[in-house]
Amino acid sequence: MPIFLDVHKVPFSEANLKELCMSPVDEFGVSHVNLFYNKDSGICFCLLEGPDMDAIEKHHAKVNIKCEWITEVSLARPFKPSN
Repeated sequence: MPIFLDVHKVPFSEANLKELCMSPVDEFGVSHVNLFYNKDSGICFCLLEGPDMDAIEKHHAKVNIKCEWITEVSLARPFKPSN
């Protein structure tokens, strides 16, 4: 499944972000590979697995998050899903 990277403001606490990484696949077919964030600047980079860009946008819109950008990426090291 394709992997996407996006960036947006962090609307959640650090504990919430860590919890999100363990969330199951959502109704749009999106799951978190990992989240990278800087608490001081309030920026979050999401690395997500999902069927397409539309699913990634819906995943964020569900919780009223507007991404600055989203792009499909390739990984240098293969991702091994936990599911």
